[in-house]
Amino acid sequence: MQIKPYWTDTRTPFSSAREGRVPARASVVVVGGGFTGLSAARTLAMRGIDTVLVEAGEVAAAASGRNGGHCNNGTASDLAGLAASLGLEEAKRLYGLYDSAVDFVEQTVRGEAIDCDFVRNGKIKLAAKPSHVDGLKRAGEFLARHVEPDLVFLDRAALQGEVRSDAFHAGIVMPRGAQMHMGRFGVGLAEAAARHGAAIFENAPASGIERLAGGRHRVTTPKGNVTADAVFLATGPSLQGPFRWIRRRTIPMGSFIVATEPLSETQVAATMTGRRNCVTSKNIGNYFRLTADNRLIFGGRARFALSDPASDAKSGAILRRALAEIFPALAEIGIDYTWGGVLDMTPDRLPRAGVHDGLHYAVGLSGHGAQFSGFIGDRMARLIAGEADANPLDGKAFKPIPGHIGPPWFLPFVGAWYRFLDWRS
Repeated sequence: MQIKPYWTDTRTPFSSAREGRVPARASVVVVGGGFTGLSAARTLAMRGIDTVLVEAGEVAAAASGRNGGHCNNGTASDLAGLAASLGLEEAKRLYGLYDSAVDFVEQTVRGEAIDCDFVRNGKIKLAAKPSHVDGLKRAGEFLARHVEPDLVFLDRAALQGEVRSDAFHAGIVMPRGAQMHMGRFGVGLAEAAARHGAAIFENAPASGIERLAGGRHRVTTPKGNVTADAVFLATGPSLQGPFRWIRRRTIPMGSFIVATEPLSETQVAATMTGRRNCVTSKNIGNYFRLTADNRLIFGGRARFALSDPASDAKSGAILRRALAEIFPALAEIGIDYTWGGVLDMTPDRLPRAGVHDGLHYAVGLSGHGAQFSGFIGDRMARLIAGEADANPLDGKAFKPIPGHIGPPWFLPFVGAWYRFLDWRS
């Protein structure tokens, strides 16, 4: 078992990173080389705007390369709950943004000819307890009535045609979701941005951002300083660098994943015949899918902790036990990879994008970044390029989280609360 992401270990290395020092001037500096920043750099470069992207490590190797490989439509929060708090029309508008986000990923993959096993095969939400079936059915009816007309409810018997497990009692199929190889998509997106003219510097963390006269900013990196007319922060859940304002408003949350050895066709037929993205109904549940080479990617919040090699290994052992409970036929399957990633959660699980102190930002993707990141990066690039109404999240309040000024000391308490909710439901 290797303690590293399957996605980054099985991708072609990025070949177009710039060497040497960053230029002294640029029209736009993008800070962060995940999907959000790379998408923004691509859009800006396609418009002929002089763009420099600085990334602390390798492109698409942090949150963008450490996820579960799902590219689903739909908001992280329950649509009915959003409608109750925000109004039905606003809830439907936000839900529609995620449809647009998956469309954007597909258009980018096709337009740039990125070889990343992209397939639009949908998602199933699975009732993990008999008591969850009625609630899942009601949620499905609400979705079908307002935003998901092609949604299908599967009872326990029908579900066996998709997921062969006795652990689930019903499911709803949302057919517009997708999946892809995240590592290959990330490198493909980076190569596309560079091909269109963006200058991408790896191993160049932003250690300082200074506001200058005329609305400009100077970004400090180990590879030199670059002064820009506009700066876009696409840092995600980064715990390093001068991003305290963002960190006070988002909660870094660990999520952990294992990848099995390739399954035989017999094993696939005995477990995941539908080959869709799957997510369970528990608060501390699991998500899983097959890859093109028939590995089962199986993840969840195994522990309420942040990722490091020791934490990833402990979480991998927990996930292996959960995998065996759901799919007893795979109890002895080999685990080739285990890894952890960090999500940048907002309290309402809705993303935020805007301008603060002259800096553009898009953060708080709350576990739905694989689909939304490229879309919002593109939209913020359009805003920087002069499209005044490009930001679909403009005006959303983004307040600091009370008591949160550093490392998330409260994560074990959050975990205990969610475990209690799962026990009680």
